[in-house]
Amino acid sequence: MMKNIFIIADKAWAGSNLLYKWQTSFGNYIAVSGQDKSVKIFDRHGHKCTELSLPGCCVGMDWDKDGDILAVISAQSSSIYLWDATVNKTSQIDSGMRDQMSFVLWSMTGPLLAVGTVKGNLLIYNQQTSHKIPVLGKHTAKITCGCWSTQNLLALGSDDCTVSISNHEGDTIRQTKLCGEPADMCFSVIKTDETSAQGEDTVSVTVDKQILMLLNVNSEKQIELTFQRHYGDIMSYHWYGDGYVLIGFSHGYFVAISTYIKKTGKEVYQAHNHKHSLNSVAISTALNKAASCGDNSIKIHELSELTDVSNIFQLEDETKGLDQLSWTDDGKLLAVSTQNGTLHVFLTKLPLLYDSFGTQLASLTSLLEVTISNQVEGETPVTIELDVEPTVIAVGPYNVAVGVNNRAWFYALVDQQPGFHKLKDVEYLGTIVSMCLNSDCAAALCGGKVQLHMIKGEDHDEKKQMKLFPDNDIKGGILCHALTDNFLHYGTESGNVVCVSVEDWETVNSYSHPAGVRGVFPDLNGTRLVFIDDKSSGFLLSPANRTDSCFELPNFSPTITGVLWDTWDADSGVFVAYDSDKVYTYALHKTTIYGPRVVLVGSTTLSSQKPLLLYNGELTCQMANGKTSNVALSTHSFLQHTTSTSTVHLTQALMLKRFHEACKSAGTVADWAELGKTCLVHMEVDLAIQVYRMSGNVDMVLSLQSIQGTEDRNLLAGHLAMFLCDYNLAQDLYLSSSCPIAALEMRKDLLHWESALTLAKRLAVDQIPFIAREYAIYLEFIGDCVNALTHYEKGMTHNNKEHNEVCQAGVARMSIRMGDIRRGVAQAIQHPSRVLKKECGAILESMKQFSEAAQLYEKGQYYDKAASLYLRCKNWTKVGELLPHVSSPRIHLQYAKAKEADGKYKDAVQAYERAKDWNNVVRVLLDHLNNPEDAVRVVRERRSIDGAKMVARFFLQLSDYGSAIQFLVLSQCNDEAFHVAQQHGQMEVYADFIGSEGTQEDYQSIALYFEGEKKHLLAGRFFQKCGQYSRALKHFLNCPHTDDDLAVDMAIETVGQAKDSYLTSQLTDYLLGESDGVPKVDAKYLFHLYMALQQYREAARTAIIITREEQCAGNYRNAHDVLFSMYKELQAQRIKIPAEMATNLMILHSYLLVKVHVMRGDHLKAARLLIRVGNNINKFTAHVVPILTSTVIECYRAGLKNSAFSFAAMLMRPEYRDKVDPKYRKKIEAMVRHPDTLELEQETTPCPFCGLQLPQYELLCIFCKNNLPYCIATGCHVLKEDWSVCPHCEFPALYSQFILLLETQTVCPMCSETLSADEVKKISRCSKYLQTDQLN
Repeated sequence: MMKNIFIIADKAWAGSNLLYKWQTSFGNYIAVSGQDKSVKIFDRHGHKCTELSLPGCCVGMDWDKDGDILAVISAQSSSIYLWDATVNKTSQIDSGMRDQMSFVLWSMTGPLLAVGTVKGNLLIYNQQTSHKIPVLGKHTAKITCGCWSTQNLLALGSDDCTVSISNHEGDTIRQTKLCGEPADMCFSVIKTDETSAQGEDTVSVTVDKQILMLLNVNSEKQIELTFQRHYGDIMSYHWYGDGYVLIGFSHGYFVAISTYIKKTGKEVYQAHNHKHSLNSVAISTALNKAASCGDNSIKIHELSELTDVSNIFQLEDETKGLDQLSWTDDGKLLAVSTQNGTLHVFLTKLPLLYDSFGTQLASLTSLLEVTISNQVEGETPVTIELDVEPTVIAVGPYNVAVGVNNRAWFYALVDQQPGFHKLKDVEYLGTIVSMCLNSDCAAALCGGKVQLHMIKGEDHDEKKQMKLFPDNDIKGGILCHALTDNFLHYGTESGNVVCVSVEDWETVNSYSHPAGVRGVFPDLNGTRLVFIDDKSSGFLLSPANRTDSCFELPNFSPTITGVLWDTWDADSGVFVAYDSDKVYTYALHKTTIYGPRVVLVGSTTLSSQKPLLLYNGELTCQMANGKTSNVALSTHSFLQHTTSTSTVHLTQALMLKRFHEACKSAGTVADWAELGKTCLVHMEVDLAIQVYRMSGNVDMVLSLQSIQGTEDRNLLAGHLAMFLCDYNLAQDLYLSSSCPIAALEMRKDLLHWESALTLAKRLAVDQIPFIAREYAIYLEFIGDCVNALTHYEKGMTHNNKEHNEVCQAGVARMSIRMGDIRRGVAQAIQHPSRVLKKECGAILESMKQFSEAAQLYEKGQYYDKAASLYLRCKNWTKVGELLPHVSSPRIHLQYAKAKEADGKYKDAVQAYERAKDWNNVVRVLLDHLNNPEDAVRVVRERRSIDGAKMVARFFLQLSDYGSAIQFLVLSQCNDEAFHVAQQHGQMEVYADFIGSEGTQEDYQSIALYFEGEKKHLLAGRFFQKCGQYSRALKHFLNCPHTDDDLAVDMAIETVGQAKDSYLTSQLTDYLLGESDGVPKVDAKYLFHLYMALQQYREAARTAIIITREEQCAGNYRNAHDVLFSMYKELQAQRIKIPAEMATNLMILHSYLLVKVHVMRGDHLKAARLLIRVGNNINKFTAHVVPILTSTVIECYRAGLKNSAFSFAAMLMRPEYRDKVDPKYRKKIEAMVRHPDTLELEQETTPCPFCGLQLPQYELLCIFCKNNLPYCIATGCHVLKEDWSVCPHCEFPALYSQFILLLETQTVCPMCSETLSADEVKKISRCSKYLQTDQLN
């Protein structure tokens, strides 16, 4: 688009060249100066805003980076004039320079203004701080050109043919001498292989209009680019893209070059744009376009493809030619000055403002012009000239509105010329973001709220006819809205999509979405809408349908910005979603067997067009020039080819539900089948019948006719889904219909027995057995034996014999196949069918279960088959039974010989065995099978001397004397084996092999051999085996010291076997050292001796005797340890502990605990334990008086005075009295003379067996007669609830008391093993410790 929107001409400018500058950033103002000593400022519509009077002609002007301040310098003045666009105010600054200004330029990044003079001086002025930096002598001649970099470096060019580069404070960084006068300077970046981190490092400048010089800021490097002479002088150039330069030459040439380091100066494009001359080039990065002017024409090129000339504009009246070009930063306006002193401003990019309602369109066709059209209805377009440039346009069926900021102007559309009249203007509560109109109302989105009001109405009624949304119960601001004839829809940042009735202005529906909603697009009726959320996902919402109200759009592109519904048919459900490049066509399939769904039909590519309206597949779009164009969607191409048949067209028509057009596109049989299938999906039964009738599908026609007229939609959909082979869907639909049994019938017809069984459990229980039988037959056919067996068993009934026999036969077959042969064979034998027995026999035969197969064949009277299988499984007995029914004479021997001849020697051996031909058995085993083990077995079983010789000879030939000896022994040829062993030094091997199976003579021979070899241990062992215990004992007692332990154990075992008192005495004397006065071993060996003799009482008595002797000697700890070790030994042998041993251990342990508790200061526990010891004082004969004295003292201390008296009286007996320690005697005598019978009662605790309350230190329950386990820490009986054991000896203890004891002790008081409190655990289940047979 290129439209001349205004021309600026002034008589004072006639014939002169103009100097002008567009306002940066916004482009709302253009400053123009001629030869009239003034600068005139115009707005973007050509209206003059202000005029600056100057003392001389303007020699330079520039806008600051924000477009707020215009700086102007003039001839004959050293002042700088500043015009503030925000307040329309002019100020004057004295530069302080005495010479005239020649150059002015604002910094690109800050409030710095550079001003150069005709004498080469420089002033840098900071607009923010008003600080001035004068730099005198920057150049020696007039400063003519310059540029700022993004790093705030300033490059200047002067008539002294030098270029200087300075920092923002005016300090010179570099100065370069040129070969001519510089002009037209610019900072840029030369393209290299690596990205520059230093920013703009190159200054480009033209020299004498012939050379383009590239100077490196950071080095002395410079590049001179020269061009062909016929191009003429360089008039203008601009950098663009990735290091490219666009240059205009005076002879009309338009050239683009590359500055890539390897291709610097190479021309990438060249064109002779203008015939005679070219004056200027300009570039718009916003439009990505380049422009050149020359002669009296302007040419516009696309920067992405310079060969593409998008526009050529001729200024026929400008005969003197054009001068300079300049674009606004946004690229919307292009200004061109002429040699005649006029300025033309062109609209090159129109803001895309538009709206549509139904088929009516309103669009911005110029900055101050809106056009309303209705191409579908063929109405004449109406153009409205506006007073302001709008930012919002809205159109309804009878009105149009335009808005800017917070004000909107409404126009009524009428039939009389000019087609409209102004209604009113409305001021809203905030800046208008968007507007919508319908027949009567307008809705404007301002500041997160929608203001809904009537379009027509008197002023005094208008307040009553206005309402703000959202309501108080809706959270979040409104981001988007849309208005139809009946509803207002809006979406909020909190995710609410709200539908408001226009009739009563009340909310009728609100849908809550998890993300904010940034766009709502209702259809013409307002009953369905598409909304886009903040995550760029699209959704279709049906506010009137709550069951399937919202679902996500498939393949929704995140770049989509808008949606248009097809206005051709309000109920078609077709809409498009569009972005900057493509239009995506969607179709809503409202009634299908799958339920409502949206499908993506396809996409159509757009090129710089904005969709406005969709009508019957034709998209009306607005182009960049404001005009509209029609684009036919590729998804509706079948509408342009109504007579051709194409699969693509058919698919499009079907997806858009255009079934009648689809019939025209169907050509092949496959096309008609696809058309029929789609009709079924959309539940178009009548149309489907016609389609299938036309395609000749009689079966489908008859099937559809049978369901035609079905009123239940779920039942109808179930039938159609079944016809489409979507059986799972059909089942779901049937079950939700009024006839759910149809689902079961469908599954049965399809032989889907598993699904049928599941349905039968819900719908028809009586059919389960029959379905199970059919399912089992099917499973058996496919080889699923496990499930087949299960369903055969489920199929059993009580009242159908024939059915049951089928199931029983199946159970028999499946049991066999699954490996449950016994059950299967039993079932088959009981079944009356001979055929079943044959089938099961065949299965077993295939499984190589020949015996069971033969049994079934026999029961089924298939004798020949049975006999052959018995023969294969070597069941000669059964073969013999069946011989009357078969012809197989001499079967055993013949079979054996045949197998041997075939080399099947194992089978031959078995057959010879059945034929009782033992010599042949041994022969085959040795000669063919190399199996001496079986050969020896046969020899031993059959007493075959010849066989034994063969085996022995076999191994002797191999020099395997060990094996030869073994098999001679196994064949009971012990003499021969002995000789071989003696001859080859293998006697130990012979001894090992003969084991326990030798004779007395064999063992004697071995023993004599070892006796001769002086091997006493081995000689003793075999004398023991042959019963010569005396000689065996003699050898054991003569063993060397290295074998002492083993020899003593063997000696004890020998005496135990001999049960000879003399040998026992001899061993005892040896052990006790009585024979030589030197004890050989520990006392425990006596205990082992009695154990070997099974004299358990003597064993225990021995331990007790040893203990008693220790006690008599006063060695109570030793006696305790001996009893404890014997106790554990008996427990390990699982022998009941003698009561005397247990009692002695308890009394000794009680005595040892006394010292522990006395040291701990617990005199009561010590006294109770001493009472127990005193009652058994006869076991402590060595220390009677000291123990009784201690008892009296501890009892007295503990308050047990009656007990103290009793034991004091005992001490006063004649035999003890004189032995009492003199220091205690008088006290004890006084105690006896003046007795105190007070006694502290003993606490009671429950019996761990029966729970009877007993004194703590009572160890015999008077109720249950059980000996109670005692605590090894205190001596009292243990409690179930406070039970623990020593982890080493497993003797019980009260947990609480044991822990206390271990605070002062580090060992177990019973086993003396090191122990800590952490190792002791409380035991909640102590029943295994309360077994009385282990305690007594």
